[in-house]
Amino acid sequence: MRRRILALALLSALAITAHAQEVPAPRDMPYALGAIAVDVDATNLGQRIFRVKQTIPVQAGPLTLLYPQWLPGNHAPRGPIDKIAGITFTANGQKLAWKRNPLNVYAFHLDIPAGVTTLVAQYDYLTPTDGSQGRVVMTPSMLNLQWNAVLLYPAGYTQTQVQFDPRVKYPAGWQAGTALDVERREGDTVVYKRVPLEILADSPVYAGKYYKQIDLAPGAKVPVRLNVVADDAKYLETKPEHVEQHRELVRQAVKLYGAQHYDHYDFLLSLSNQMAGNGLEHQRSSENGQELGYFSDWDKKKGSDDLLGHEYTHSWNGKYRRPDGQGVPDLNTPLDDSLMWVYEGQTQYWGNVLTARSGLRPLDGARDELSNVAATYAQGRPGQSWRSIQDTTYDPVIASRKPKPYTNYQLSEDYYRAGQMIWLEADVLIRNATKNRKSLDDFAKAFFGVDDGKWQTPNIYSFEDVVATLNGVYPHDWTTFLRDRLDGKHGLTGGIEASGWKLVYKDKPNSQSRGNGDGDYVYSLGLSLGKDGKIGTVLWDSPAFAAGIGTGMTVAAVNDMEYSDAVLRDAVKAAKTDKAPIRLLLKEFNRYRTVSIDYHDGLRYPVLERIEGRTDYLTPILSARK
Repeated sequence: MRRRILALALLSALAITAHAQEVPAPRDMPYALGAIAVDVDATNLGQRIFRVKQTIPVQAGPLTLLYPQWLPGNHAPRGPIDKIAGITFTANGQKLAWKRNPLNVYAFHLDIPAGVTTLVAQYDYLTPTDGSQGRVVMTPSMLNLQWNAVLLYPAGYTQTQVQFDPRVKYPAGWQAGTALDVERREGDTVVYKRVPLEILADSPVYAGKYYKQIDLAPGAKVPVRLNVVADDAKYLETKPEHVEQHRELVRQAVKLYGAQHYDHYDFLLSLSNQMAGNGLEHQRSSENGQELGYFSDWDKKKGSDDLLGHEYTHSWNGKYRRPDGQGVPDLNTPLDDSLMWVYEGQTQYWGNVLTARSGLRPLDGARDELSNVAATYAQGRPGQSWRSIQDTTYDPVIASRKPKPYTNYQLSEDYYRAGQMIWLEADVLIRNATKNRKSLDDFAKAFFGVDDGKWQTPNIYSFEDVVATLNGVYPHDWTTFLRDRLDGKHGLTGGIEASGWKLVYKDKPNSQSRGNGDGDYVYSLGLSLGKDGKIGTVLWDSPAFAAGIGTGMTVAAVNDMEYSDAVLRDAVKAAKTDKAPIRLLLKEFNRYRTVSIDYHDGLRYPVLERIEGRTDYLTPILSARK
């Protein structure tokens, strides 16, 4: 009996495996049966539902349809298949049965009857109605349509060989921004020109009741546009100087890279307290979610953040020049994230640099932002003791960008900011060794500035290509330089002092401190708190950690006074001269307890200071190119 059970279990496993292997591998050949029509009804704003209808040319026999799983820019298998509901397939008016692959839930198997040439797929994409369900993408005044979330495509073909005819019905009177080209308009329905799957999935839409388009490259041969949607029309109002800084961002990027890998480029910008913010790169566009007052509350002295500069840079780095392992044949082939420290790390570097060069962020603001990053890797990431930056390139798959209890010790997608520090040090090394005759700008132009005008076929690069281009700018042992920093054999902040500056701590927040420093005691007590006193961060092995404080607790009182940021701030200041420990009353579930923190060094916020007698390389790096 036992042998029989084992045999049956083995046969069952083999049957499931065989069924799973029915998903055809992608082949570089056209889907010759014709283009797939995909119609999206985006008018159900109240219930936040996209209704989808696909008309798919087919032939008799087995058919496997795939829902996109591995999404470029997400660096992980995060296709929101859980939001798809009500799937039905019909042919010649008859409903067809379908089965999901047991080992690949993104694959749907059907048998197409003889004589059927057209399959109609209908389903709903139920967008989140609350942030706890995912990113909110539909509100009464705007929406964000990402095509990868609302389409199925036939397995067995590369994403460049399956053609789509997309069309969207928008709410009455709305306008839309996208990199897709418009074929025609039929009332509130926009019919877009035919594109392959790869371009469709890479061309999201921002649409809204309140919409404005700003020309960022007046008179240029290659158009660049800023498409803005907002919760209300008044938030679309801009100041000429602020708009000019966005135009300068485009000019500085083109000067840096020396080529453009798009036939037109569309920044998609949402200003909302309702639709969730985001930042996502595409070849000819980018998704950028900012706070409602991005234009209306603009402060010239504080400036804007580097989101647009970062996502724009990805048109060159990550989209056209694409790391080995990212140029996959379809949207269900796993992505290799090993070179994220180039894809995202160098993009993070250039994002800050271009934002400074354009004036969007003042020079001192760019330095302050860099001081925040330097402090992170000088003091704020104790997890570097056990985990390398290289290993964090796998974190999008490991953690799926979910919150962590002790991020500073677990580490997360550190290849962004750690990569930024590595590339700063590389830039300063080149400038110093060549007496400012060469810099990382030369690398950017040589590496990303190839094939001006080309964009439809990515140019793949390897680690060896990166090293070879660096050596072409300045001969050095770049392999060891990079690997030592990526593998945890060398610190990450060397570029700061080499650039003529040093990291110090002062008792006042810098211009780029989050929330103007409210609740930020990371580099003093070793924790950060929300307005309600809930602890969001506890730095591993910090004074707070040593006192037994953990994330998720709530500070109810400080030295017997009801908690507020002002009360805790005053207590930290007073402890510099009063050697009594700071007492915190903590709430943990339904229990209270008091802990003492023996800390007396006052408030500490990072800032960069010049080193007397050292050459200043940082200011030229952040200054506009003529």
